[in-house]
Amino acid sequence: MHDFHPPIAPSELYWVTVIPSGALTVSTDGRKATLEITALEVIDQPKWPAHDATSTPARLSYRIEWTATDEAAVYDDPAKMFRATGWRANTQIQASVEVPSTGFKWTSDPMNTSNAAFGFIGEEVNGRYLKLG
Repeated sequence: MHDFHPPIAPSELYWVTVIPSGALTVSTDGRKATLEITALEVIDQPKWPAHDATSTPARLSYRIEWTATDEAAVYDDPAKMFRATGWRANTQIQASVEVPSTGFKWTSDPMNTSNAAFGFIGEEVNGRYLKLG
């Protein structure tokens, strides 16, 4: 078993990474988006979440595509100061990972065989940016 994730950042954020410029593209109408990351430096930490779990440098590559359907979607929770508006989306992903020091490599099935149970594409606001009413 393997667990691949970015190391804990100096800010102490966990499982968060900077998306390189140009990695995310969105169509002009906002109804299709693609995120493509190549050779993101992560760690392989098979015994996570154990605090003393050892980690090994690894690289993760993936491509995710969201394509809006015609089904509008709104998620609105004023009590949590959150709103997202957009469309349900067909979502597909293809990924691969490599741990150079161990020779481990894994690649998912091709993109055209991927199908998520749920996808969403749209806009989200939260916290002090959410205007109620």
